Amino acid sequence: MAIKLYGRDPLKMFENVFSETMTPFFSSMAPSFRVDVSEDENNIYIDADMPGVKKEDVKISMDEDVLTISAERSHEEEEKKKDYHRIERSYGSMSRSFTVGDNISAEEVDAVYDNGVLHITLPKKEPVEKPKKEITVK
Repeated sequence: MAIKLYGRDPLKMFENVFSETMTPFFSSMAPSFRVDVSEDENNIYIDADMPGVKKEDVKISMDEDVLTISAERSHEEEEKKKDYHRIERSYGSMSRSFTVGDNISAEEVDAVYDNGVLHITLPKKEPVEKPKKEITVK
Protein backbone atom coordinates (compact mmCIF):
# COMPACT_ATOMS: atom_id res chain seq x y z
CA MET A 1 0.00 0.00 0.00
CA ALA A 2 1.41 3.39 -1.01
CA ILE A 3 1.63 6.12 1.61
CA LYS A 4 -0.22 9.28 0.70
CA LEU A 5 0.25 12.64 2.36
CA TYR A 6 -2.69 14.94 1.68
CA GLY A 7 -3.20 13.28 -1.69
CA ARG A 8 0.51 13.39 -2.58
CA ASP A 9 2.99 10.55 -2.81
CA PRO A 10 5.93 11.53 -0.54
CA LEU A 11 8.39 9.33 -2.47
CA LYS A 12 7.42 11.04 -5.72
CA MET A 13 7.81 14.41 -4.03
CA PHE A 14 11.32 13.45 -2.86
CA GLU A 15 12.19 12.21 -6.37
CA ASN A 16 11.03 15.51 -7.89
CA VAL A 17 13.00 17.61 -5.39
CA PHE A 18 16.11 15.47 -5.89
CA SER A 19 15.95 15.58 -9.67
CA GLU A 20 15.33 19.34 -9.78
CA THR A 21 18.03 20.35 -7.30
CA MET A 22 20.68 17.63 -7.43
CA THR A 23 20.74 16.51 -11.07
CA PRO A 24 22.23 19.78 -12.37
CA PHE A 25 24.92 19.50 -9.68
CA PHE A 26 25.87 15.93 -10.59
CA SER A 27 25.69 16.50 -14.34
CA SER A 28 28.02 19.49 -14.07
CA MET A 29 30.63 17.49 -12.15
CA ALA A 30 31.60 15.17 -15.01
CA PRO A 31 31.82 16.32 -18.58
CA SER A 32 29.56 14.30 -20.83
CA PHE A 33 27.67 14.50 -24.07
CA ARG A 34 24.03 14.02 -24.98
CA VAL A 35 22.83 11.28 -27.30
CA ASP A 36 19.75 10.25 -29.25
CA VAL A 37 19.24 6.49 -29.68
CA SER A 38 16.76 5.16 -32.23
CA GLU A 39 16.24 2.06 -34.30
CA ASP A 40 14.42 0.60 -37.23
CA GLU A 41 14.09 -2.98 -38.44
CA ASN A 42 17.67 -3.01 -39.84
CA ASN A 43 19.80 -0.74 -37.63
CA ILE A 44 20.31 0.97 -34.28
CA TYR A 45 21.32 4.63 -34.60
CA ILE A 46 23.22 6.70 -32.05
CA ASP A 47 23.69 10.43 -32.59
CA ALA A 48 26.00 12.11 -30.06
CA ASP A 49 26.41 15.88 -29.70
CA MET A 50 30.11 16.56 -29.15
CA PRO A 51 30.68 20.27 -29.79
CA GLY A 52 34.26 21.42 -29.48
CA VAL A 53 35.66 17.89 -29.87
CA LYS A 54 38.00 17.11 -32.76
CA LYS A 55 37.33 14.00 -34.85
CA GLU A 56 40.79 12.67 -33.93
CA ASP A 57 39.88 12.81 -30.23
CA VAL A 58 36.82 10.53 -30.56
CA LYS A 59 37.23 6.79 -29.85
CA ILE A 60 34.58 4.11 -30.36
CA SER A 61 34.92 0.50 -29.23
CA MET A 62 32.78 -2.64 -28.99
CA ASP A 63 33.38 -5.21 -26.27
CA GLU A 64 30.92 -8.10 -26.44
CA ASP A 65 27.56 -6.30 -26.61
CA VAL A 66 28.70 -2.98 -25.12
CA LEU A 67 29.45 0.03 -27.32
CA THR A 68 31.65 2.69 -25.70
CA ILE A 69 32.10 6.21 -27.03
CA SER A 70 34.85 8.29 -25.46
CA ALA A 71 36.34 11.66 -26.27
CA GLU A 72 38.75 14.22 -24.93
CA ARG A 73 38.06 17.95 -24.96
CA SER A 74 41.16 19.94 -24.11
CA HIS A 75 41.22 23.30 -22.42
CA GLU A 76 42.88 26.06 -24.41
CA GLU A 77 45.38 28.30 -22.72
CA GLU A 78 43.69 31.13 -20.81
CA GLU A 79 44.46 34.65 -21.85
CA LYS A 80 46.14 36.35 -18.93
CA LYS A 81 44.66 39.70 -19.98
CA LYS A 82 41.10 38.50 -19.35
CA ASP A 83 39.51 38.30 -15.93
CA TYR A 84 37.13 35.35 -16.05
CA HIS A 85 33.98 35.70 -13.98
CA ARG A 86 32.42 32.38 -14.90
CA ILE A 87 33.60 29.30 -16.79
CA GLU A 88 30.78 26.88 -17.66
CA ARG A 89 32.24 24.98 -20.59
CA SER A 90 33.51 21.56 -19.57
CA TYR A 91 36.86 20.08 -20.47
CA GLY A 92 38.40 16.67 -19.97
CA SER A 93 37.60 13.06 -20.77
CA MET A 94 34.04 12.02 -21.54
CA SER A 95 32.67 8.52 -21.96
CA ARG A 96 29.29 6.85 -22.45
CA SER A 97 28.60 3.13 -22.79
CA PHE A 98 25.52 1.40 -24.22
CA THR A 99 24.49 -2.23 -24.05
CA VAL A 100 23.27 -2.86 -27.59
CA GLY A 101 22.57 -6.59 -27.43
CA ASP A 102 24.15 -9.55 -29.13
CA ASN A 103 22.27 -9.09 -32.41
CA ILE A 104 24.63 -6.36 -33.69
CA SER A 105 27.12 -7.01 -36.48
CA ALA A 106 30.21 -5.43 -34.87
CA GLU A 107 32.26 -5.79 -38.07
CA GLU A 108 29.85 -3.53 -39.98
CA VAL A 109 29.42 -0.67 -37.48
CA ASP A 110 29.78 2.68 -39.23
CA ALA A 111 30.65 6.03 -37.62
CA VAL A 112 30.67 9.49 -39.22
CA TYR A 113 31.64 12.72 -37.43
CA ASP A 114 30.09 15.81 -38.97
CA ASN A 115 30.08 19.35 -37.58
CA GLY A 116 30.24 18.34 -33.90
CA VAL A 117 27.79 15.44 -34.17
CA LEU A 118 28.84 11.78 -34.16
CA HIS A 119 26.50 9.50 -36.14
CA ILE A 120 26.87 5.76 -35.44
CA THR A 121 24.97 3.08 -37.36
CA LEU A 122 24.89 -0.39 -35.80
CA PRO A 123 23.56 -2.96 -38.30
CA LYS A 124 21.40 -5.69 -36.80
CA LYS A 125 21.92 -9.38 -37.50
CA GLU A 126 19.82 -12.42 -36.71
CA PRO A 127 20.22 -13.27 -33.02
CA VAL A 128 21.91 -16.57 -32.28
CA GLU A 129 19.64 -18.97 -30.45
CA LYS A 130 21.25 -20.10 -27.23
CA PRO A 131 20.29 -23.57 -26.09
CA LYS A 132 17.94 -23.72 -23.14
CA LYS A 133 19.16 -25.58 -20.12
CA GLU A 134 16.98 -26.97 -17.38
CA ILE A 135 18.37 -26.29 -13.90
CA THR A 136 17.56 -28.78 -11.17
CA VAL A 137 16.58 -27.28 -7.85
CA LYS A 138 18.33 -29.06 -4.96
